[in-house]
Amino acid sequence: MEPHLLSERLVRPLNILLVDDDDLAVMNMRRAFTRGHLTHPLWVANDGHEALAVLRGSAMPRARRLVLLDVDMPRMDGLAMLAELRRDPVLQATSVVLLTSSDADEDRAEAFRLNAAGYLLKPATFAATLELVAAIDQYWSRVELP
Repeated sequence: MEPHLLSERLVRPLNILLVDDDDLAVMNMRRAFTRGHLTHPLWVANDGHEALAVLRGSAMPRARRLVLLDVDMPRMDGLAMLAELRRDPVLQATSVVLLTSSDADEDRAEAFRLNAAGYLLKPATFAATLELVAAIDQYWSRVELP
């Protein structure tokens, strides 16, 4: 592949949906994007119902989607949302990384049974959040997503 084509592919933005009911976690993620100079569009949903509405709607581009999904949320938790996503023929291939404070083995096992692309524990500090966001950006910016 020619170098300019490779670099064009590497800078194509991801369309990231953060699904989390914790306002502080959302604020920290937004701050980490800003401090890390990430220019990927970031959508936010407070629970699984809102996330599915965003994914099924027209506001968020359909290409190069990545969902960062919390497990513990009201109304529809992350694992229920992931199960619903996998049942939807249009959305079932969406890449989902669980970003949660749940370290429960059964949650992790269920996430991978539902074909989660990753299971990451939420960082305890803002500095760790910055590192995590940089790692997510570095990896997922280079993955060829549809």
